[in-house]
Amino acid sequence: MNSLALTALYRATTRHMGHALLNIGGLAVGIAVFLVLGLYVRFECSFERWIPDHRHIYLVRTELHLPGSPFNGAYPMTMAGLFEQMRQDFPALVGTRIRGGRQGGSIVRQDDAIVADVAQVDPGFFDVFDLPMLRGDGRRALKDPSGALLSRTEARRLFGDADPIGQSLTIAVDTPESYRVAGIFEDLPRNSDLQISILIPMPRKPPPARWDWYKWGTVDAMTYLRFPDAAAARAFEARMPAFIRRHAGQDLGPDPAKVISLPLLPIARFHLEPPGGAEVGARKLTVVTLGLVGLLTLLIAIINHVNLATAQAGLRAREVAMRKVLGADRARLIRQFLGEAVAMAAVATLAGMILAELSLPLVNAAGGLSLAFPYALALPILAGMALAVGGMAGVYPAMVLSRFPAAAVLASAHAPGGGRAGMRGREALVVIQFGLTIAFLIATTVLVAQTLHVRRSDLGFRREGLMLIPSLADKRIFPDQARPILAAFRRLPGVVSVGAASSAPGGGSENVDMLDLPGRAPLTIGNLIVGPDFFRTYAPILLAGRVFDDAHRADDASDWTRWKDGRNVVINRTAARALGFRRPAEAIGKTVGRSNPRTIIGVIDQLRFGSPRAPDMVTFYQYHRDGPPNAIAAIRYTGDASVMLARVRATWRRLAPQIPLDARTADQRLAEFYTSDDQAARLFAIGAAMSVLIACVGLWGLASFDTARRVREIGIRKTLGASSADIVRLLLLRFLRPILIANLLAWPLAYVALRLWLAGFGDRIALSPLHFAAPSLGAVVIAVATVLGQALRASRATPAWALRQG
Repeated sequence: MNSLALTALYRATTRHMGHALLNIGGLAVGIAVFLVLGLYVRFECSFERWIPDHRHIYLVRTELHLPGSPFNGAYPMTMAGLFEQMRQDFPALVGTRIRGGRQGGSIVRQDDAIVADVAQVDPGFFDVFDLPMLRGDGRRALKDPSGALLSRTEARRLFGDADPIGQSLTIAVDTPESYRVAGIFEDLPRNSDLQISILIPMPRKPPPARWDWYKWGTVDAMTYLRFPDAAAARAFEARMPAFIRRHAGQDLGPDPAKVISLPLLPIARFHLEPPGGAEVGARKLTVVTLGLVGLLTLLIAIINHVNLATAQAGLRAREVAMRKVLGADRARLIRQFLGEAVAMAAVATLAGMILAELSLPLVNAAGGLSLAFPYALALPILAGMALAVGGMAGVYPAMVLSRFPAAAVLASAHAPGGGRAGMRGREALVVIQFGLTIAFLIATTVLVAQTLHVRRSDLGFRREGLMLIPSLADKRIFPDQARPILAAFRRLPGVVSVGAASSAPGGGSENVDMLDLPGRAPLTIGNLIVGPDFFRTYAPILLAGRVFDDAHRADDASDWTRWKDGRNVVINRTAARALGFRRPAEAIGKTVGRSNPRTIIGVIDQLRFGSPRAPDMVTFYQYHRDGPPNAIAAIRYTGDASVMLARVRATWRRLAPQIPLDARTADQRLAEFYTSDDQAARLFAIGAAMSVLIACVGLWGLASFDTARRVREIGIRKTLGASSADIVRLLLLRFLRPILIANLLAWPLAYVALRLWLAGFGDRIALSPLHFAAPSLGAVVIAVATVLGQALRASRATPAWALRQG
């Protein structure tokens, strides 16, 4: 662009400064939202890609194929001794196990212990994960049974400014052992699911308490393998059925390959495709959804920018005619308009980048993220975006306005605006823009409603006044030590009751059993082991029968050798339905299961301890009079939670000082299930709010341009007797029509997307017409409020002034 063109751009911009700011600002906001959500998607897709040669690393999964089981699916962990058996059959195999990780152990110091992210790994760990070492030799350290490696942050936390190399630590995973610090590795990045701050060697023999080390069907470690290429990985996976048949028959029957398989998953896919459980696909769907939000918000902003640019260009028709009179040819006008449009888009792009950079701290705080702006990657993309958007915005004035005959334009009473075709084109863009915006509003409404629903839904127990102690399930606490701890909790002031079970709100040990039924396929059931006062503490609704008590000897199922003679169980409503009982009372006294008979003594309503995405599970409860092994304690209390926590902590330090205490309220434990959905809802709401803002900016600008173009028409109408109310109604209907039509686009789009998203929840709201009508009405109200100011100002103009201005 030469100096004359720049001068023309400056004059055109300053003549309509407000409109230019709206145009640039709307596009800048859309670009900022796109950049922020794009950074989020990029972050979520980058997990484990920082590992050297990550394409060659695979996670071994345990996939269950139980008939009719809700537990079927692939899970990320394997039997602890699986890698040892694999090495027996495949000596050249390169791999490692990771046992532990997040809060996987503790550092024992005198009479206290602190939780740490301890992981036991095999000597070949660095052949798979080549972590950057700051000091020491990692490979040599892990070959020493007493060697330990610390992360940079963990070394500073434990030793401050002192030299950690050669220092001794007592680290407890199964039992407390003494280790010597042999090296320091760099902290793992935030985009990693490997939460490790201390590495210690895997025990060469199974720990005494780990009877399930070589038990097929159990899980206790994550097994990673390294292959030279994808073909080698597929070839190894194809050999797994024969490997399973050679080793798992004793635990899984005559054809174990039909019960279990060992598929491989590339490590870079693990974060977005977490195997097993109710969360399968949920994280990937969230990331894809937010990526679409960013793209659609950018699309709305581009539509808005193009719409305003084309509308504003119509006001420059006389300028184009004068330039033609003064000798400008069409090619020069095309270059000028395209150059102006690209320059405006470049300014908006720069402003969007600045907005994105300024908003990152707020977004990181709201979403619990650590996003950073990668200028080397973003700048070329933004430059291309400025050229593309500028081209789309400039093509109308460049190709259409430059074609108008100068004499016809100068002789016309008003500036040409593209006629009926131009008006319909702008209306179509408004329909698309507001259709996407209304769909965002509907989706945000449903997202918020669903997240509130799962937080407030009835889980079968009262969350308030319930404290959970997962530390009691630590494998270093044996039953003889757990019973005095539970008894001490019961004596604390303010304690109403104390129960214990193999699971609790927020998760726990998931035991699965098979119930053989006559004439039917075996039924897979969840088996929850409970101790005294479990039902008193959680207080579920008893639908029929009774719960366990010590007065009935058959209630105690702690002696597994007597299971073949029968045991009493309590079942939930879902189990009663799955067993074919029409009413809970019909199940009382019935015995089910042939090889291990169970007599039903009670039916309770659902106790939902797991993810809100999980369906209600078929569950049997069995009773251990002395308490279940590795149980999670539950304390029902009155009074302040912080006071009760202090009392629990004091008791714990007195009775189990070598084990770090993990005590949280039920709400705190359950909150972990809601984190990802809350994060997605906040980011989605930000995108929806910005899209509404952009749409309103565009609508206001179009209303302003349209009103300015129709000043003479308004004057004539008022001269012929039209009232101010008639003028307001005329202008409002002009812009409400495309917004009402936009609902025809928004409702089906939102309905299909929300049905897909809600299908991932076992406990979900039903889509209501109110979820669609309220956002649509809100969009109409916002649109009316946006246009009303322009309409009122135009309606108050006197006919004489309007005719002179026109």
